[in-house]
Amino acid sequence: MTAHSSEPPRPDTPRAAIETVFRIESPRLIAGVARIVRDVGIAEELAQDALVAALEQWPRSGVPDNPGAWLMTTAKRRAIDLVRRRERYARKLAEMGRDLEAAPPHVDEPVDPDDIDDDLLRLVFTACHPVLSAEARIALTLRLLGGLTTTEIARAMLAPEPTVAQRIVRAKRTLAAKGVPFEVPYGAEREARLGSVLEVIYLIFNEGYAATAGDDWLRPSLCEDALRLARVLAGLMPQEAEVHGLAALLELQASRAAARTGPQGELVLLADQDRRHWNRLLIRRGFAALARAHSAAPGASGPYALQAAIAACHANAASYEETDWPRIVALYELLAARAPSPVIELNRAVAVSMASGPAQALHLVDALAGEPALKDYHLLPSVRGDLLLRLGRAAEARAEFERAAGLTRNERERELLRGRADECG
Repeated sequence: MTAHSSEPPRPDTPRAAIETVFRIESPRLIAGVARIVRDVGIAEELAQDALVAALEQWPRSGVPDNPGAWLMTTAKRRAIDLVRRRERYARKLAEMGRDLEAAPPHVDEPVDPDDIDDDLLRLVFTACHPVLSAEARIALTLRLLGGLTTTEIARAMLAPEPTVAQRIVRAKRTLAAKGVPFEVPYGAEREARLGSVLEVIYLIFNEGYAATAGDDWLRPSLCEDALRLARVLAGLMPQEAEVHGLAALLELQASRAAARTGPQGELVLLADQDRRHWNRLLIRRGFAALARAHSAAPGASGPYALQAAIAACHANAASYEETDWPRIVALYELLAARAPSPVIELNRAVAVSMASGPAQALHLVDALAGEPALKDYHLLPSVRGDLLLRLGRAAEARAEFERAAGLTRNERERELLRGRADECG
């Protein structure tokens, strides 16, 4: 937030309580105000103005019974003041401002839950608009919907704070310059745009689940932000099967988080994880979300639902060896047909190696060697090294693990790959 100094507030101060309330309510505030001003950048500034007003007044008057409604009323009043100053919005002011102006100052006015849901959905589709780059969509989503500060986003994404700040500013300017409407698309456009929304949430989760760079393998806060966004979206769009598919996938993957690192933060592969540490509550939530995905689109699973079904196979298995590998191979074949990708083919090869042996899988991996998308992808030589080692070709396996270690930018993954190279003798 920009409304306070860089010193963090003590957790027991009124300011800390106010900022906690604001962080929870800020996505709804921005969404509600953006419906009036039709500009997410201005909406965020007006939401910040409401925070400043709370910081000034609540320590004297006390926290209102409904702090979210107080903030919403204040932010919307600021929005209507802004609209009043713009002649071209005179008609909109007459329509939207009449009831608010008639109310006494800072009344905890009832808020229509349906309106809030609609506004949040509009904000989701605006922040994830494909007119923005993937990096900009991620940063803007974390800022507007995740409630993260620029500093927190920079820390999470391992990017310089000025870079992230500029990315967010440029994203807001782009949305305004392109005249992106603050609305939920319909028809064919909705389906195309929904793909962008789901991609952003999935990218945020993946960066927390398996960091591409840095010293840590996991960044739990990013996983939590993505999970929360996926759950909110599933509540806002209950008829969309792929929304539930994504929620199921993230729940099931997040269930393994505690088992994915060792005592010193070292990476633990799926085959070596202690499944007693898998979170059974998240697994149950994942199964329930997957069932909702299947109910919404019987017999027509999308890419996220198929990936969730693969994750469910792992969650159902008592051990790595007892996993239903033939079913996973079949699911990967369906996934490759729905969303062709060299990475999916590489994952299918791993499943084939468990179902049919490493020799057959090695043929599949070697066929991917010329794929441009996998040229610098460290998991290609890593998988190949594992297959070669299982075939008794230790010297070749060592070279592949060393090559993979040189390609990854994550220090924990590099340590693991170097260790596997050393094991080859």
